[in-house]
Amino acid sequence: MGNLVADPISLLLCNTLLPLILLDSVVSQPDVCPPLAFKKCSRHGPEIRFPFRLKEDHQLQHCGYPNFDIFCKGKNTILSLPYSTEVYVRDINYTAQTLTIFDPQNCIESLLLNLNLSTSLFQYSHTYFLESDTFLNCSVDIAYVPVPCLSGSQYQVSYGSGDNSLNGLPISCQPIKTVFIPTPYLLNGGVDLMWDAPRCSDCEARGGRCGFKNITSEEFTCFPIPPTHGPCEKCIVIGVSICIIVLLVATLVGIKVYNRGKSNREEIENQLDVEKFLEDYKSLKPTRYSYADLKKMTDQFKEKLGQGGYGSVFKGKLPNEVIVAVKLLQNSGGNGKEFINEVGTIGRIHHVNVVRLLGFCADRFRRALIYEFMPNESLEKFIFSANAKNTMLGWEKLLDIGIGVARGIEYLHQGCEQRILHFDIKPHNILLDHNFNPKISDFGLAKLCSKGQSIVSMKVARGTMGYIAPELYSRNFGNVSYKSDVYSFGMLLLEMVGGRKNIDVTLENTNEVYFPEWVFNQLDQGVGLRLRIEEDGDAEIARKLTIVALRCIQMLPVDRPSMKSVVQMLEGNVESLVMPPNPFVYSGPPDTHVALPEETHDKKLTVILELE
Repeated sequence: MGNLVADPISLLLCNTLLPLILLDSVVSQPDVCPPLAFKKCSRHGPEIRFPFRLKEDHQLQHCGYPNFDIFCKGKNTILSLPYSTEVYVRDINYTAQTLTIFDPQNCIESLLLNLNLSTSLFQYSHTYFLESDTFLNCSVDIAYVPVPCLSGSQYQVSYGSGDNSLNGLPISCQPIKTVFIPTPYLLNGGVDLMWDAPRCSDCEARGGRCGFKNITSEEFTCFPIPPTHGPCEKCIVIGVSICIIVLLVATLVGIKVYNRGKSNREEIENQLDVEKFLEDYKSLKPTRYSYADLKKMTDQFKEKLGQGGYGSVFKGKLPNEVIVAVKLLQNSGGNGKEFINEVGTIGRIHHVNVVRLLGFCADRFRRALIYEFMPNESLEKFIFSANAKNTMLGWEKLLDIGIGVARGIEYLHQGCEQRILHFDIKPHNILLDHNFNPKISDFGLAKLCSKGQSIVSMKVARGTMGYIAPELYSRNFGNVSYKSDVYSFGMLLLEMVGGRKNIDVTLENTNEVYFPEWVFNQLDQGVGLRLRIEEDGDAEIARKLTIVALRCIQMLPVDRPSMKSVVQMLEGNVESLVMPPNPFVYSGPPDTHVALPEETHDKKLTVILELE
């Protein structure tokens, strides 16, 4: 009962003290977010106030609108967007509800290439005309718009308008990503974004300041700004400070009431979807845990293993002493679909090369996934190490890992009740157990389909740049199918061979070349790969992994092998492998009337529409 009366008593104290201290001044402010205390990351930086919240200033969630978090990086003002790159903010216009973002390296194309507004409350300003453009990475000059800041001495990054830029794609060009580019965006070296909600422009125009009515309300109102001149200026500061202290104490006492407050409509609908799914999922394992169980098994989230755009991972222990990894998802309404997708997909899978989901938590809006613990973390840690020597992973072990990953993907494609398309095969999502056995993880982007219906109709490309198959960018290359995972696996194999990323548009060393194409040219000309060969047989393993990888990254899906064939090639002799055609020569859309081998008859299958 004490918690329930703490806030009303505090409000009464504030309402009693302030009139006495402020004399005839009336101050009506958001409870713990006085608008007089505007924050800046630098002297000339933009003011940070509602609907934005400065995270480093220890402001409560109530001080800003959800997903309007800002933090300071040196003297730069950074907007935190979900699933996107860091966004540098130059200016904020609260009356027009717009902000200007820019790239600190003066490479606005890099910003547009990595910007993801799909899950945020921001959109491009209405003053722009949005044009669909495809970025290309080519080793020769082409007649498209060049991007000097992303290009190097031996390769050129360019872009052209829409899918037309892919018609007659030049030799040695690799599509990077298709994005909507606002034009004209180079007028002031920045891009203007706008937000529609919360709608505070009228309040700002009247000289007021927006804010939530109180810490338990989701409604916001317009607070007047009291005069700060005259003999009472000091009184106002003292009065506001006392009120803030009282309310902070009351907030700490009544925090449970705050956590149980109303959620917005989107979060409620999201929660209902999750609960409905879990009700249908009762008969299946894994085990459902409460948030209190998570705190106990992780010792209050004591040991963090890692962090990403999805949230944080902590080390924990189940009651039966089994060590686990607890993936705590960010407290965001957008996690609902990915959470359902991952639990519903990986919860049905039992395979030695797929990470096992042991449990999950769906306690109101707190969600977590509990996996078996992988002591050697991800494959990315070893193949992209600073010394690039892979001292702990010899070529025999790399081959074993490649075969294990291939078997895991083959199981997803053929061994389950429904075919599972992963769509995010990359080193970061390949975990290694204590014996360095690989296990595929992170099924947040996966899709289910029947084994007789492999082609998927998708609204947007999904996956990670550098591993996404060409058909996910443009249907000129063919239909999206399980062959898209084959392409990603081929890129993964090449990175294992080279010990480096195949594509990285942020490379500072402009002498870097496109590694997959360099590998093909070396083998095609009968030249050795000049890789780190230490023992007899290493060269054969490297050649085997490379040839299989080049077969997997063929431009057209119909030219790629199935994962079953990939496993057979990796387990067979290198002498039986034949060099594939050049995967970097594009001869136009595939002829759907040409007779194809049995495993490439994808085009005759029924298309599955993407409904989400």
